[in-house]
Amino acid sequence: MKKVILSLAILSSLALTSCKKEANAPEAQTTEAADAKASSEAAAEYKVDAAKSVIDWTGTKPTGKHTGTIHLKSGEIFANNGAVESGKFTIDMNSIAVTDLTEKDGKADLEGHLKGSAKEKEDHFFNVAKYPEAVFEITKVGAAVQGKSIIEGNLTMKGITKNIKFPAMVSIDNTHIALVSDTFTINRTEWGVNYASKSVFGDLGDKFVNDEIELKISVEAAK
Repeated sequence: MKKVILSLAILSSLALTSCKKEANAPEAQTTEAADAKASSEAAAEYKVDAAKSVIDWTGTKPTGKHTGTIHLKSGEIFANNGAVESGKFTIDMNSIAVTDLTEKDGKADLEGHLKGSAKEKEDHFFNVAKYPEAVFEITKVGAAVQGKSIIEGNLTMKGITKNIKFPAMVSIDNTHIALVSDTFTINRTEWGVNYASKSVFGDLGDKFVNDEIELKISVEAAK
């Protein structure tokens, strides 16, 4: 009987581990900056609706996670014959918000830490006073795979530019574009966001923040 119980426990542990691994979002392929993709003369311009566009983020650490949003400031997408040709989005880093905490739980403190508004903590994360904007510029749109386009683009944060690749569902008609990415991760240290990174500082024990930030991009644009 003990052997049966032990076997069931092992199987349950393996199943939970498997589910946990499957739940992890894939990391975006990151390379050096690439040349931005130019649009053709026939391409139509769609202006980003900043009020309807958002980046959802999740940061994790050994003791839990935090979720939040960042909004776009402006942007445009150029499309022709039902396909995206190019685009550029400006991200308002001052709009970083934490959504899993209330003011009583320390929402304002965490938002201030992420933005770098606390004294001597300016550069722990995003230092929005020095870097108020981030930019994503499309460099390539690959052929659709299982109904999703492969978007490649230069992401610039804190003065550092890297090219990332991720899948997204893109819907286009004569007046409107909706672009919604899969959930993916980026390694924040590649953009100099090194605070409490175990890969940068080796003596943190369990007092570290994971390097990977989960992102999901939702963009609405109209003519």
